[in-house]
Amino acid sequence: QVQLVESGGGLVQAGGSLRLSCTASGRAFTSYVMGWFRQTPGKEREFVAGISWTGISTKYGDSVKDRFTSNRDNLKNMVYLQMNSLRPEDTDVYYCGAHELGHVSDCVATSVYEYAYWGQGTQVTVAS
Repeated sequence: QVQLVESGGGLVQAGGSLRLSCTASGRAFTSYVMGWFRQTPGKEREFVAGISWTGISTKYGDSVKDRFTSNRDNLKNMVYLQMNSLRPEDTDVYYCGAHELGHVSDCVATSVYEYAYWGQGTQVTVAS
């Protein structure tokens, strides 16, 4: 089992940047594919970014491609989401998720149903 804690959210003007962090504790961090999702109350959690256990493979949601980047530091048990050129429609609660896969392959999980572990979320608000 792994515990996740997000940080780095806040209020930013449109066009600005934020960097979210997710700290993992518990079982071996490299056993997990990591992902970032966001959610508006009443809506399904939306895939934002995913990163393989090595950090080599990444995937991004269509709405954030070319603006957001995810990377991980397996020595520090952390995964990051760098968000640039933020827009008001990026306003949401952002969640870090972990999908236990081991070292079978260098794949990325994009479905919310693949992730068994979640952090508590961090609010990102982009003002126009």
